[in-house]
Amino acid sequence: QVQLQESGPGLLKPSQTLSLTCTVSGASIRSEYYFWNWLRQPPGKGLEWMGVISGSGSAWYSPSLKNRLSISRDTSKNQVTLQLGSVTPEDTAVYYCPEAKTFIMSATDKDHYDTWGPGTHVTVSS
Repeated sequence: QVQLQESGPGLLKPSQTLSLTCTVSGASIRSEYYFWNWLRQPPGKGLEWMGVISGSGSAWYSPSLKNRLSISRDTSKNQVTLQLGSVTPEDTAVYYCPEAKTFIMSATDKDHYDTWGPGTHVTVSS
């Protein structure tokens, strides 16, 4: 059974770089059967798909974020990481790293994803 746990700093100042970690248990992040996604939900708004990394290590990004977003992985720790540069208060959200067995660009339907973590709150404020 796959389990996911997001972790991060909680509070950042504008212009800083956000770094989040998704720790995966119950499956290898190198498995060809999984796609490891990052989504976020700002207060009072819907889910926004940010990007994904496959078991082979290929990554795809939302066009609106690709200039400041990077998704990578540490296979020795079985972790997926997100880095978002030049954050602003508009990046305040709960961040999630759900897994899916198929890849659909920009999927925001919760039913597309098989496992969710609890999410991690990120606030950007001066």
